[in-house]
Amino acid sequence: MARVTIYSIARELGVSASTVSRAFSRPDLVRSDVRERIMAEADRLGYAPNRAARGLATGRTGLIGLLVPDITNPFFPPLVRAVEQAAGARDVGVLLVDAEANGRAEPRLVRQLAAQVDGLVVASPRASSAALKDVVGGLPAVVVNRTIQGLPGVVCDNTGALRAAADHLREHGHTKLALLRGPADSWAAGRRAQAVRRWADEHEVELVELGPFEAQFEDGRAAARVLVDSGATGILAFDDLMACGVLSGLAELGVHAPVDVSVVGCDDVLLARTMTPALTTVTAPIDELGRRAVELLEQVVAGEAVRSARVEGVLTVRGTTGPAPRRRRG
Repeated sequence: MARVTIYSIARELGVSASTVSRAFSRPDLVRSDVRERIMAEADRLGYAPNRAARGLATGRTGLIGLLVPDITNPFFPPLVRAVEQAAGARDVGVLLVDAEANGRAEPRLVRQLAAQVDGLVVASPRASSAALKDVVGGLPAVVVNRTIQGLPGVVCDNTGALRAAADHLREHGHTKLALLRGPADSWAAGRRAQAVRRWADEHEVELVELGPFEAQFEDGRAAARVLVDSGATGILAFDDLMACGVLSGLAELGVHAPVDVSVVGCDDVLLARTMTPALTTVTAPIDELGRRAVELLEQVVAGEAVRSARVEGVLTVRGTTGPAPRRRRG
């Protein structure tokens, strides 16, 4: 069978080869009805554009880079999927790199990616703003879940949802709360802690801060003993993975949610929904984060002026929160 090319598609449809080429490389320049006919014919004939050839013609690779801090954290696989789906809809591939929770490695990894991609999505980076801006240079880039002056980004603002979570605990009689802070070099951890502190300052609730801890199951599990010793009955963990570790560690000590304590996580990853009881948490619109990041990057690559975007998390109440336990009488 003869190889299908843009020229054979053009002959079948009675259009120019350049029109077929633009339908794949610059679809915004082709009328929607013509583009749909071209795509349908290409699908019928089994045509796939040659990314290498396109790169020679346009100077673009057809790839974007995606740098994540820790692919083992359950927050990031759904984000990776969302970015890949949004990029795939634009016929763009994704080159994924994991920084293995090492903020010092991020500038080196960005430098390695820069020569291979048309743009870069950097998710929840831990390196300093100065280091990231220096290594990104003129490469089109978008940051997810962190603000860096001079670089566009999309963040999930959990302030309102965390305040709602604290209100939820207070309304259930919890007057002493514990905040398990996230990694010291995490921008999101700082923002979440700040939101809870400000809420506590406005209410007659005692707040105990513990940490910082890494966003790991074992770190949450190890915090269980100090949580029991703190006397807090309401616990706000940095993320769901840490919260699940807390629940496991508390159970080993004979303390169970929601009877003895109430525990709230953040992000609403799959683990939060499948554990028993299901975790009360802040639900982040992860799919929207990924989609918006790719949309912004597309605009930056095209040389357009862009504004950073914000999405908001919401409180999702499930089974790990309930009324504060009654104090035992001596």
